[in-house]
Amino acid sequence: MFDYRGVVVDVDPVFNSTEEWYENVALSRPPKDKPWYYVLVDGATHQTYVAEKNLEDDKSAKPIDHPLVGEFFNGVEGGIYVMKQRSN
Repeated sequence: MFDYRGVVVDVDPVFNSTEEWYENVALSRPPKDKPWYYVLVDGATHQTYVAEKNLEDDKSAKPIDHPLVGEFFNGVEGGIYVMKQRSN
């Protein structure tokens, strides 16, 4: 929908931001009762918050260029990013 690539680093089972953010940013009005994902955007330095309905699988297998990839992942195996273990 927004023509960028990225890699998911976290998920909320339902929308978990403010009503103000939703009204001002989520202009396509995706459902709040479905998963929302934190995505590192390829070729950028920010992450974005994306509704599940606005995601699609990227078949290109090209790596994501983002300065935080190494903070979240150990590398790529078979085209899949391998998440680092988190300590709570």
